[in-house]
Amino acid sequence: MTVMQTTAGTLVPNATSNATGTAGGTDVCSAPPPRHPRPDGQDRYTISEVVAFTGLTAHTLRWYERIGLMSHIDRSHTGQRRYSNRDLDWLDFVGKLRMTGMPVADMVRYAEMVREGESTYLDRRELLESTRRDVLTRIAELQDTVAVLDRKISFYGDAGRAREGERDR
Repeated sequence: MTVMQTTAGTLVPNATSNATGTAGGTDVCSAPPPRHPRPDGQDRYTISEVVAFTGLTAHTLRWYERIGLMSHIDRSHTGQRRYSNRDLDWLDFVGKLRMTGMPVADMVRYAEMVREGESTYLDRRELLESTRRDVLTRIAELQDTVAVLDRKISFYGDAGRAREGERDR
């Protein structure tokens, strides 16, 4: 299930949709993220385990930490990074933000606001609402593009059938 799917199955990207962007359904984005396939009872993971869970590279994980997209990552007594389930949930959310096309600078700004606490709720909401509007605009553009492709595919299908009909005569 993608971020934009709802239990009603229909996203309505226009003024008639309700505040959650659904047409009569419950927004699945309001539900907690699905759990990663993590070992039960475990809450400390090495960078290689996180790479396996997320599909991100170790370089990307270190970069996220360096630029402030990840909060402080715990370290073992030998200095190795130890990620928690909370870190994996955050990485899942960051992946969703990446899919929206949100610039990295905005993701970092969002992460900083999260670390600042509840006083930033309004700013965080505004950033996410702006991103949502951008995503809905892109969805509409993609739907228009699919309609153009469908017309072309239909045209070539009709033209192909007409040529086959001429050959059969």
